[in-house]
Amino acid sequence: MELKELPQSEEIAQIRQSVRKLCGAFPAEYWRKLDREHAYPTDFVDALSQAGYLSVLIPEEFGGSGLPLSAAAAILEEVQRAGANGAACHAQMYIMGALLRHGSQAQKEQYLPKIASGELRLQAFGVTEPTSGTDTTSIKTFARRDGDHYVVNGQKVWTSRAEHSDLMLLLARTTPKDEVAKRTDGLSVFIVDMREALKAGMAIKPIRTMMNHSTTEVFFEDVRIPASNLIGEEGRGFRYILSGMNAERILIAAECVGDAKWFIEKAAAYASDRNVFGRPIGQNQGVQFPIARAYAQMRAAELMVHQAASLFEAGQDCGEQANMAKMLAAEASWAAAEACVQTHGGFAFAEEYDVERKFRETRLYQVAPISTNLILSYISEHVLGMPRSY
Repeated sequence: MELKELPQSEEIAQIRQSVRKLCGAFPAEYWRKLDREHAYPTDFVDALSQAGYLSVLIPEEFGGSGLPLSAAAAILEEVQRAGANGAACHAQMYIMGALLRHGSQAQKEQYLPKIASGELRLQAFGVTEPTSGTDTTSIKTFARRDGDHYVVNGQKVWTSRAEHSDLMLLLARTTPKDEVAKRTDGLSVFIVDMREALKAGMAIKPIRTMMNHSTTEVFFEDVRIPASNLIGEEGRGFRYILSGMNAERILIAAECVGDAKWFIEKAAAYASDRNVFGRPIGQNQGVQFPIARAYAQMRAAELMVHQAASLFEAGQDCGEQANMAKMLAAEASWAAAEACVQTHGGFAFAEEYDVERKFRETRLYQVAPISTNLILSYISEHVLGMPRSY
């Protein structure tokens, strides 16, 4: 069975169909093999790039499609729904905003056409550090101005896809924390050419994880970055990063909706086909109800994703909706994953069914890129007006 789509434009419907067709060329065994080897899906990412899907948000004048965020959300949702893993490349969409909104004309002309063509990959996002976690204002990586360059020293962690990216968006402190009026001041954003940085003191260390996520630690030791690679104004980087977080939340939420659809379709089909005690197991309400409830949760989350994307595209404040979309979608995908595992029973743990792989992959979004607890803190403070909890 295949779930019906909510009302959508003809353009979005065509994008969905095209993405499904592309994903069909990368069957389940492709992803199983990569998962076993903890390998990066280079062929899949190249195919998405060549089809123009990873440059969907880049303006046409720079070689992109110039489409709205809802188009990017539809692409990532369909990737997940096909049983693939968009985490291999989704960052290029949501970290693009800092360059698009705050980069200089020269930076856009230098990088965007090559990113759009697939010649360059902008996949690495250097923000989180071992001692700061989600307290971004406490990062210690420091970029010291030295003539026409900045000299960077520090360490980043959970910098996914660093080994497979040509460029990194790096957040570093440029003014000591004890010299700024507000803790959000004194942080700056840079475009790092990782090919050059690897020759000049940057080192990458892979981190093995429970899912195939290609994540790493990155170390900077006197790495020189041209001052021309500073995005926007020095010291205002936190604002630039923050301005892209709503897009990040919306796109991750769309991926979770795609995961939820994959699990629900998989579980409903298995429940209808699997016969035990002389009847389909899906005839039992104990099997039906968790799948049906997960479906209801998914649809509610999907509506919130659509609302958040609409507000974002209209240039309106969507912090509340983007955060709730991410939380509700992550919870819906996890509920669907649980229902799918329970429906399949022991077979859920067999590699050939793909349930255990997707189960591991979707669990990540309860934690990343922002945990459910921090979203609840945001809603408590910024929506309900309660005292700040952190």
